[in-house]
Amino acid sequence: MAWYEQWFDTDEYELVYQDRDEQEAAELVDLITEVTGLDAGRVLDVGCGRGRHAVEFADRGFDVTGLDLSEASLEAASHRAETHGVSLRLIRGDMRDPLPEAFDLVVNLFTAFGYFEVSAEHQRAVDAMAGSLDRDGWLVQDFLNADYVRARLVAADVKTVDGVEIRQSRRIEDGRIRKRIEFRRGRSSHAFEESVALLERSDFERMYEKAGLAIEEVLGGYDGRPFESTSPRLILFSRRP
Repeated sequence: MAWYEQWFDTDEYELVYQDRDEQEAAELVDLITEVTGLDAGRVLDVGCGRGRHAVEFADRGFDVTGLDLSEASLEAASHRAETHGVSLRLIRGDMRDPLPEAFDLVVNLFTAFGYFEVSAEHQRAVDAMAGSLDRDGWLVQDFLNADYVRARLVAADVKTVDGVEIRQSRRIEDGRIRKRIEFRRGRSSHAFEESVALLERSDFERMYEKAGLAIEEVLGGYDGRPFESTSPRLILFSRRP
């Protein structure tokens, strides 16, 4: 199995990423609605994970569908929606397979992309997202900035959560950032790996051109700063010309 087919369904994933920031999600949704001018409509959150952004959109009155491969993530998203008193439609599926529906806004956020080892599979995913857009619909992708990652890569760190020591090591290899996450409790230990392609702005531009999309705006942070090589994020807003 590919790493992304198992890692997101584990309890260990929750240990590593339990401090994801809802305020950060609200800031990104603020930015998306400001740039696109949308204040209502149908939203497809591709790779919705535990539902931070999907719930934020739903809380603002959007009709939201979340798509993810991980059953555990979808269960957590459903619970988050219930806690917030909003409704989500959640679908278990692969981002490379288009839905037979049209949306006003398709989002793919917080680096929920770049997982595949073969570049053609990334193109399939972009094609699927583009194919889910209604006329005049927007695609928004929020990805890491490869230059920023290279310049600020933390090779290793250690933390303890709920009595479990978590050791993370990172390396850049074959155009990907690869992370090994080891869990130790007493004398027992086991590990998982993550691997994400260090896609550049030019890579997205090529994929968008093949998918029939035109880039309208490129930003470098959730505060709306212009994109530069030193920007923490690569946020692309595109539509069909």
